[in-house]
Amino acid sequence: MRIGIVVDSACDLPLEYLEQHNIVILPITVRIGEAVLADHRDEQATLSFLHAHVAERGHEAETTPFTVNQIRDLFLGRLVIDYDHVFCMTITKTRSPIHENAMQASFAILNDYKPVRQAAGHNSPFALRVIDTQNLFAAQGITAVEAVRMRDAGTSVQQIRVRLEELANNTHGYMIPRDLYYLRNRARTKGDRSVGLLSAALGSALDIKPVLYGHAGNTEPVAKIKGFENAVEQMFKFAGNRVMAGLMTPTLCLSYGGELSELRALPGYQRLRDICENNKVEVFESVMSLTGMVNVGKGAVVAAFAAPPAPFKVA
Repeated sequence: MRIGIVVDSACDLPLEYLEQHNIVILPITVRIGEAVLADHRDEQATLSFLHAHVAERGHEAETTPFTVNQIRDLFLGRLVIDYDHVFCMTITKTRSPIHENAMQASFAILNDYKPVRQAAGHNSPFALRVIDTQNLFAAQGITAVEAVRMRDAGTSVQQIRVRLEELANNTHGYMIPRDLYYLRNRARTKGDRSVGLLSAALGSALDIKPVLYGHAGNTEPVAKIKGFENAVEQMFKFAGNRVMAGLMTPTLCLSYGGELSELRALPGYQRLRDICENNKVEVFESVMSLTGMVNVGKGAVVAAFAAPPAPFKVA
């Protein structure tokens, strides 16, 4: 059976990996004033857009995911011919309409695919599964990497589905934002009051950074740490401890809202890489999607893995 894998462009994985494993991207379009870019995970295009527009006016950006009809057309024009079963893994439905759009499109796709497949010489049925990753950015990469591993190992569709849904329930993403004022302004633009003016002002004045935690569709602060680099180092230490304790998949995903050379220079980064190497955990690092950067600001750092739940602890 030919198994296809689809993610949206908020899923932080390297473009080379996505292309190597034929992972299809549902692009999200970002508009800032007159500047428009469809996010196809091109890191250089993202960085150019970041330097030109995001720093000054990113909080005003409009993000537009693929519509129901666009998703339907993508599947009927290509995916129902190229594959027999497709797993479509989306950013958490609590933060984006992409999951709902994909679910609505799936009904039309399953109703309309037969003549398209038959014209291409395929008389077997086509199936599609939409999975809510229940997370954001680098944390979305965990299920995608596991789907690739299981597909390449010849695992059955049923086993893959059960495993991906299990991982979605047990994926943990941690983020340190660099600029709380940006995060507050972006939240207000979108009508999200979760980052108050007072906490943003206090955080910036005292250089206190929150550790934001994503799990099961929720995002919330789980710690406040003085200093951006110190906060990142503490997050990396925590991730390293979880790696040593044992993960559900041999995968750690990192993303950064800027040049990866800046990520690699942060304190605790090399220690985390060494721990992963010693424990045979593969590290995937990528420039944060444009969608992610306009929502959380440049310079944010995300680390993600799948594991049993455990409270965030500062070393």
